[in-house]
Amino acid sequence: MLSVKLTHQLPGFTLDVDFTAPAGVTALFGRSGAGKSTTVHAIGGLLRPDSAQITLDGRVLTDTAARVHLPPYRRQIATVFQDGRLFPHLSVRQNLSYGRWFAKLQGPDDLPRVARMLDITALLDRGIHGLSGGERQRVALGRALLSGPQLLLMDEPLAALDEARKAEILPYLERLRDAGGVPVLYVSHALDEVARLANTIVILDAGRVVRVGGAADLLSDPDLASYFGQRQAGAILHARVTSHQADGLTELATSAGSVWLPRIAALPGAEVRLRVPAQDVILSRSRPDGLSALNILPATVTRVSGDEGFGVLVQLQVGTDLILARVTQRSAVALDLQPGTACFAIVKSVAVAQADSGIGA
Repeated sequence: MLSVKLTHQLPGFTLDVDFTAPAGVTALFGRSGAGKSTTVHAIGGLLRPDSAQITLDGRVLTDTAARVHLPPYRRQIATVFQDGRLFPHLSVRQNLSYGRWFAKLQGPDDLPRVARMLDITALLDRGIHGLSGGERQRVALGRALLSGPQLLLMDEPLAALDEARKAEILPYLERLRDAGGVPVLYVSHALDEVARLANTIVILDAGRVVRVGGAADLLSDPDLASYFGQRQAGAILHARVTSHQADGLTELATSAGSVWLPRIAALPGAEVRLRVPAQDVILSRSRPDGLSALNILPATVTRVSGDEGFGVLVQLQVGTDLILARVTQRSAVALDLQPGTACFAIVKSVAVAQADSGIGA
C-alpha cells in the first residue's frame, strides 16, 4: 500500500495531491502538465517536495515535518522511464544483472525466470544496439524487476514507442499485473493503456486529485468524460474467450451475452477486458433485425448526462458491467432515454480493436 500526501510549488500552479494506491496497477492519469511526473519523482526520491508524507507498506519514505527523506537507493523502488536508460556498453544479460547487483540481493538468481516472462531469453547475449524500442523497454522492465523492488514506478513507459511497439509490450505488462507480485504506479495520459492495465485510477488535473477509484467505475462515469477526453471516452466490458471461429472471429462470453470480435490473441477460457468506445455504441429501443452488426446486448439506461456540446453520454447497465454510449440530443429525446429505460446496445465488431482487447481482469 502506497500512501502519498504532498504539496509542491510548480510554475503556474501548486501540486497538491493526496491518494492511496492499493495492490495491483494504479494509473496516475492526466493531461500533460497535470503534475504526474513530479509526483512520481517525489515518490522515487528524485525530488524533495515542499511538504510531504509518503509511506510504502507503513515504511516512511518522506516526511518533511520529521525531516525524513530517504535517498532513492534506500527506497526499494524501481523506475522505468520512457527511454529505458539502458547501459549501451553492456549486453542484455549484463544490463539485467545490474539491477540485482545494485540492490545487493542474495539468494537464487531470478534472471532466467524474468527473461522467460518477458520473452527476452534469446536476447541475453546481444548488445543493446540493434534492439527494437519494445525490446529495449522489456529489458528495462526486467532490470527493474531484478532489483527486488517493493514498488515499480512506470513513467510514460510507452510514450516513445509507435503503435506496433506498444502492442508488442502491453501483453507483458498485463502478465506482470496478473502475476500479483510487485505493485505498479503507472503514469500515462494514454487512455487505451490505462483501460487495458489499471486496476485503480487516480485522475490528476492541474495538480489536484479529481477522483480515485476502480478502473471500471471511473471509466464508465459520464461525469468524468471531460478528463478522459470527450472523443476517447469509453468503458470496460469484462469477458471470457469462448472460441475462435474459422471465419477469423473470436467469440467471447460477457454477463450480457456473446460478443464477436476480430480474432484476439488469447486461448479459450482466458479472461479479457474490452475497452468499448462510447462513440461506437448505437442504441435502439427494440431489438434490431437485419443489421450487419453482430454484437447486440440488452441494456438498461442508468444515467443520462450532457456532453458539453458533443450531445449526450448515456450510461448503460449490460449484465453486470457498465458501458457508455454517445448519442445526439435529438436521439436521446426521440428514444426517451432516461434512467430505467430498457434498450439494446449495438457495438460493431471492428469498433473494439485488438489494441483495446486486454488479457486479464
